Amino acid sequence: MNGRVPSTLVTSLLLVRHGQSEWNAAGRWQGRADPPLTDLGRDNAVLAGRSGHLGVFDAVVSSPLERALDTAVTLADAIGVGPVLTDADLMERDAGPWQGLTRVEIEEGWPGMLDSGRRPDGHERDDALLTRVTASLSRLEARSGDGTVLVVTHAGVIYSLEASCGEPWVRLSNLGGRWLEFRDGRVSLGPRVELVEDAPVPDLL
Repeated sequence: MNGRVPSTLVTSLLLVRHGQSEWNAAGRWQGRADPPLTDLGRDNAVLAGRSGHLGVFDAVVSSPLERALDTAVTLADAIGVGPVLTDADLMERDAGPWQGLTRVEIEEGWPGMLDSGRRPDGHERDDALLTRVTASLSRLEARSGDGTVLVVTHAGVIYSLEASCGEPWVRLSNLGGRWLEFRDGRVSLGPRVELVEDAPVPDLL
């Protein structure tokens, strides 16, 4: 028989956005920049770990950016799973020349582009982002089989996976997340979750 035999294993994943960062609080577009968590971001990660909403996981994987990794380590400590693994393909979308700018600064330099959905040269394309994120999930599938994995990442990563399944865009709070199943390169969306009530909802990524 030719072709790949579909796997009977399904990897369950909870993708969680990191806690509030200093640039979230300042309203600055982060992209690949690496600002740390605020005190509120750290405190909320501790609360999320103690909340009982997480359940049981076989592994914890994170973007290597500080705001995600610190969140992941805090959650992993709370649920007794570790060490935290990192994967660079789980990093936030590269924001190009918008990185570090506020909405006002972006509008001054690129009038109308934010509202129109257009993006400047150097801003990572949707297809490129989805390709690398899917590659990361494929590696998790190969490693975890039918396990359950907690993935601490960024809003842009979660939005890209939701969009690939036809889900309309809805802003995601810090420490909000999305359950999904992954098998043979295919994503099936589960429900969104909020690990902390009243967590900040940043205006920019």
